[in-house]
Amino acid sequence: MALVEVRTDGDIGTLVLDNGRKHNALSHALVDELIAALADFRQREIRAVVLRAQPGVKVWSAGHDVGELPEGRRDPLGWDDPLRELVRAIETHPAPIIAMIEGTVWGGAVETVLACDIVIATPETTFAVTPARLGVPYNVSGMMTFMSAASLRVVKELAFTAAPIGAERAERVGMINHVVPLSDLETFSYDMARTIAANAPLSIAVMKEQLRVLAGAKPVSPRGFEKVQGLRRVVYDSHDYAEGIRAFKEKRAPRYLGK
Repeated sequence: MALVEVRTDGDIGTLVLDNGRKHNALSHALVDELIAALADFRQREIRAVVLRAQPGVKVWSAGHDVGELPEGRRDPLGWDDPLRELVRAIETHPAPIIAMIEGTVWGGAVETVLACDIVIATPETTFAVTPARLGVPYNVSGMMTFMSAASLRVVKELAFTAAPIGAERAERVGMINHVVPLSDLETFSYDMARTIAANAPLSIAVMKEQLRVLAGAKPVSPRGFEKVQGLRRVVYDSHDYAEGIRAFKEKRAPRYLGK
């Protein structure tokens, strides 16, 4: 059974997250379908992409499929993690990708949304960055995605509290582009997609890549990178990391010891 519904209408492609039973968790299987669809859109020279969930969902995506994360002694968010592959596919896709959001967005799905080029949400939408709740050490490129979308102070608040931020505040601090009523969400999003698709695709593709390269032009020394990776290793080797993953699977509150 497909986990992503793929549609095309002229120059516009749509990817619909369709695994409501698991709250559209970003499992390896679902991510593989998204990446394959984006590759097909690239081949077909689709000019704008809308990434959405099925209408009426309460959870747009619950983020990482925690059941697929290792319980310890291994980096849970390494280079070949499905989320890392998906974010790279979104960022390097030549056509703009519009994230059309209704419902709540959690964990790694927030990064997925912020990796998109344009984000349109409803007033009821919330975003929660939840690695601290699970004891997960987020990775460097993921943190860069957040820092490209919001100020350092906002990113710190999101990361440290793991508390949801509403769409209206997210728009106010520059994390997302537009907040529109649910009744207007689809019309507004596809009107924008059609506007983009009517413009010069080669020009847009080049500007998107220019902006990606410039946004990532934040040098980190080899020593600094090694330090960050070493600090992350402390977390995923810890009691608290294993406890966070086990507690989630056992549907109970975690008991963190700070070690």
